[in-house]
Amino acid sequence: MRYFLIAGEASGDLHAARLIEELRKRDSAASFTGLGGDKMLAEGCEILVHYREMAYMGIVAVLQNLRKIRTNLHTAKTSLLREKPDVLVLIDYPSFNLKIAAFCRKHLPATKIVYYIPPKVWAWKTWRVHKIARLCDEVLGIFPFEPAFYARYGYRCRYVGNPTAEEIVQWKTLHAGELPREHIIAILPGSRKGEISKCLPTMLAAAKVVADRIAAQRSESYRIVVAGAPGIDDSFYAPYLRDTDICLTRDTYRLVSQAAAAVVNSGTATLETALLGCPQVAVYHIACSKHLMWLKPLVFSIPYFTLVNLIAEKEVIKELVGGYFTQANMEQELTRLLTDTAYRRCMLTAYKDITLRLGSIPAAQNAAHIITAAQKTLQ
Repeated sequence: MRYFLIAGEASGDLHAARLIEELRKRDSAASFTGLGGDKMLAEGCEILVHYREMAYMGIVAVLQNLRKIRTNLHTAKTSLLREKPDVLVLIDYPSFNLKIAAFCRKHLPATKIVYYIPPKVWAWKTWRVHKIARLCDEVLGIFPFEPAFYARYGYRCRYVGNPTAEEIVQWKTLHAGELPREHIIAILPGSRKGEISKCLPTMLAAAKVVADRIAAQRSESYRIVVAGAPGIDDSFYAPYLRDTDICLTRDTYRLVSQAAAAVVNSGTATLETALLGCPQVAVYHIACSKHLMWLKPLVFSIPYFTLVNLIAEKEVIKELVGGYFTQANMEQELTRLLTDTAYRRCMLTAYKDITLRLGSIPAAQNAAHIITAAQKTLQ
């Protein structure tokens, strides 16, 4: 079997690598080609374009890199025609991947198209649900509410389990009892350079004020530690970390597991932080937010921005998004997380409910089973 996979960022690279591992267990002669990163490469996938050359966020970044994006699309298309894979596996990264899916459906009708970790159409751009269903043979979701969402439109989506939950269970099993909570404030500023540059300075300023204030009032000393993103060099963070009291780590799970509280750029990291049991406040920068936030009810189909609150179906963590993304708001919420015991306890209890809702289904294993089983029926 020949597989072609496309993952446009670090998290997709990880999930694709685990899927490759499971697919290879079922077919040792399988070949893998695609666009992705080092983890896919380590599993034996030929990488045509690294996700570092693909992860552009925001209109400005996309416009500035249009030529590179077109080149990546051309590389993917010509490689598909050359490889003629049995299965095309798409991992998130919707704007790019849906173009490739349409191209593949038109030029390689015999290739099975699987969307593993589909776009968050339940949040915004809901109209994409029709395009995804039309182009893909299988849609394999990683959130328990996704099948019901697709069913409302008459389509099928299978919940295969949540890879983040699975990964953290495995990590916690390996490190059980090793990591007591410490006086650490964790800063998780995102995985893309654009969002890091917009969020990190304000996140650090707020954490520094809170740490100094608590040290003065309660004689408790808090360290501030920043989680570095895969694929981004230390040199990128250096200008933001001139303060010698603030350090950088690449071991995000260990950091979050030991931190007393975290300030997290909204995304998968909020769910990881919840599953690791660290109280948090979520933030997200939106350009021209004062003018755009009133559009939220028209643009977004959901009551919350973060996965934590969406899965819980209530506000578990505070979301400081758009116009609410200010240093003063962060200082207020971070202080509460560090000093209000009842507030922390309530948040941690809600985290346990989220863990139960996600379950312990092995996502990559289930996805691989569905993909290979379907292929066998076609042979």
